[in-house]
Amino acid sequence: MRNAAVLCCLSMLFACTETIRKKDHQIIEVKQTEQAPTIDGLANDRIWQQVTWHSIDQNWMGASYTHDDFHGRYKLAWNSKALYLLVEITDDVRFDKTKDPLKLYWDDDCLEIFIDADNSGGLHQYSHNAFAYHIALDGNVVDIAPDKSETLYNEHLVSAIKTDQQLTTWEIALSVYPSDYIEGGQNEAVTLSKKKKMGFALAYCDNDGSAERENFIGSVFISGEDKNQAWINADIFGTLLLEQ
Repeated sequence: MRNAAVLCCLSMLFACTETIRKKDHQIIEVKQTEQAPTIDGLANDRIWQQVTWHSIDQNWMGASYTHDDFHGRYKLAWNSKALYLLVEITDDVRFDKTKDPLKLYWDDDCLEIFIDADNSGGLHQYSHNAFAYHIALDGNVVDIAPDKSETLYNEHLVSAIKTDQQLTTWEIALSVYPSDYIEGGQNEAVTLSKKKKMGFALAYCDNDGSAERENFIGSVFISGEDKNQAWINADIFGTLLLEQ
């Protein structure tokens, strides 16, 4: 009886542990590239001809918008050093009102990359359990540090942005950092490898000239009425599976 009770308790413990871990959804298999793309904002690297587009089409925040107002898509690739992104944003108005990169950055047009290095999910608003990188039109990269301060993380990625009329192309090499990242410490990026899983979502803050952003448009479906969750909860991230 005692052994049976112990086994029952252990089973319940494992079951509870399992429920708090992120469930994989919107799984994207990401192709490995032997030659890293040149980060110049041009979609002419060989790897970008070999991988497929994914949509940024989930309205997380704001009223309905038209296709002419906004539409976006992205491609992904990886090697041991970085996750690479090619993002195309078609937006009828590019808006960058606040020049201080640490103030009201979410109300300007900006691209957001959400990355969870170990795909563990969970809260990350004031921790590095996951990162929420806001990339401004001028290339500055902001997230909230564990001390609740807005902080620049420009060294975490290399980006190039090219605009042709209403189309803006973002090309990015993102170094992926682990959850034990220490502010001001000696931190090493994760070495990416085949079969690794990472939590991931992509979004765009769209503002056509208002006091606040008009839409927040993401790459993953979020259930419920409050869809502005990615900057707090990594459970809603999709899952990247790194393939060869």
